[in-house]
Amino acid sequence: MRLVFCGTPQFAVPTLEAVLAAGHEVALVLTQPDRPAGREQQVLAPAVKQAALTHGIPVLQPDKIKNNAELRAQLEAVAPDAILVVAYGRIIPQWMLELPRFGNINLHGSLLPKYRGAAPIQWAVANGEVTTGVTTMRLDAGLDTGPMLLAQAIPLGEEETAVEVYENLAEVGAPLMVETLRRLEAGDLFPSHQDHSMATHAPILTREDGRIDFSRTAKQIHDRWRGFQPWPGAFTTLRGKKLIAHRLRPVVPAEAIGEGVIHLHEGRLLVGCGEGSMLELEEVQMEGKRRMPAAEILRGFQINSGERLGE
Repeated sequence: MRLVFCGTPQFAVPTLEAVLAAGHEVALVLTQPDRPAGREQQVLAPAVKQAALTHGIPVLQPDKIKNNAELRAQLEAVAPDAILVVAYGRIIPQWMLELPRFGNINLHGSLLPKYRGAAPIQWAVANGEVTTGVTTMRLDAGLDTGPMLLAQAIPLGEEETAVEVYENLAEVGAPLMVETLRRLEAGDLFPSHQDHSMATHAPILTREDGRIDFSRTAKQIHDRWRGFQPWPGAFTTLRGKKLIAHRLRPVVPAEAIGEGVIHLHEGRLLVGCGEGSMLELEEVQMEGKRRMPAAEILRGFQINSGERLGE
């Protein structure tokens, strides 16, 4: 097929590479503009742009696409059979949806209709799902509401973070997109409508999502920490200062203590959570300080049993 590929982060790169390896022609790549990143605020090109340039594919980075007459003329001149959309980060306007004969094919990082929205991988992990996956779908005007094409499920490990699942799904999604294109071209793939009553939402993450709510169980807090890697992570407050939990795990409590109450035991920093559960904070970082093992912060800050986090 003759394709236009829309994508931005590393998640989309395996799919771009796979469709090229399968013999499809990617005539044009659309990606987000270069943006500053990291502490140094260095302006970096998106991963998809870097991959496209390696293959000598023309790249466009429009700020806006909805009413962009120049972009529309360029895409109409390309006349793609399909437009592939993988983590592009922009809403696709109606004129783009109607342009190719096979439509706009999206690779979504969940088993639709669950986890529609901007952060499906993070929320699936944060909610303690034991299975997730990827779905190819034909985009429509709604938010991830279009008809589904193919899906591939993968198990979710109890210790896996969103970072690891993100990488796994990127690799699983690439051959799924190739198979989707093959079957569309062969005429033996028929879209199926989503059951909208089963839909759940995966909104874009905010910093506040990382704030630990100790009324949740230790497992729920651990799942959210896994899901919110690398950002917004998990944090609380101690003595009015921000305390980041870089590593934490649920433990079997020796005794029930209050939610958010610290319990010190043999150099370990334990804290009470919902339903009588308990969490161990293994590696933490006080505001303005470096990250350190819990035993080190206990010595340096003279933390006592009975103090409360989150106040």
